[in-house]
Amino acid sequence: MFTAADVKNLREITGVGMMDCKKALTESNGDFDKAVAWLREKGLATAQKKAGRIAAEGVVAVFIAADSAAIAEVNIETDFAAKNESFIKFADDVAAVAAEKNPADLDALLDAAYPGEGKPVKDVLIDRVQVIGENIQIRRFERYGAGVNVSYIHHNKKIGVLIQLETSENIKDKAEVAELGRDLGMQIAALRPRYLDSSSISEEAIATERDIQYNKALEENREKKLPEDKAQQVAEKMVAGRMNKFFEEVCLVNQAFAKNGDFTVEAYVKHVAKELGGEIKIVKFTRYEAGEGIEKKADNFAEEVAKMAGTN
Repeated sequence: MFTAADVKNLREITGVGMMDCKKALTESNGDFDKAVAWLREKGLATAQKKAGRIAAEGVVAVFIAADSAAIAEVNIETDFAAKNESFIKFADDVAAVAAEKNPADLDALLDAAYPGEGKPVKDVLIDRVQVIGENIQIRRFERYGAGVNVSYIHHNKKIGVLIQLETSENIKDKAEVAELGRDLGMQIAALRPRYLDSSSISEEAIATERDIQYNKALEENREKKLPEDKAQQVAEKMVAGRMNKFFEEVCLVNQAFAKNGDFTVEAYVKHVAKELGGEIKIVKFTRYEAGEGIEKKADNFAEEVAKMAGTN
């Protein structure tokens, strides 16, 4: 009905395990096309079954084209599978699709054509679930248009940064500008600024932080047994300094530049621009950390072993 060579050929084409390929050919009476279809159907069922499982590991991928760029987070269940070359390539291709196809949202990204496959991203995702054997989720992406787009990916691909600079025409292709972008990306990866500058923070968020700092300062002054009116006056003065400290922590341009603490980030960017004889402005940045904010499942190893042994 079919030979070992048929099984091997089906495995090479689909990437599916040998036993599943043999079963597919058995179920399809040796018809190769039907066997491929059977595996596809099985893959769909497998993907749906795995979709409810927590995917808290993964990678961050960045793709930069001539006039666009994108950063994407793609998740999977285990750190071991996150190192799978097929999974990493899938994540890289997802970032490329996001940059080049300009999808409006995740649904549009999943419906977009996957490069070189002749089918949409969502079908290739199902294929990867079938081959790798774990739930895979495209969690989020951000796309930038034309500009000086620079990326930084930490060596383990767990943290990625995409940053866009605006420069004067005479320096946009300078190696020093690209180096500045990478240095800023490294800073963002390490120090986690939440905003570009204070103008990026909503008035409501600033007011909330101001109230927190005022109430903390007021309580400290009361503990020092200051009269209430004096405690309030001193607290008002303390708030200004503490808000400056807050902006230094959460705003990129206010942070001390990591590679040269004599400068703030804003001052260092101006310094580089002056050295190059042009202008540089940080437009925006995106920092992704794989699995950030996802509650990971706490596995009971002894219980899993017992289940596999049939003793539980």
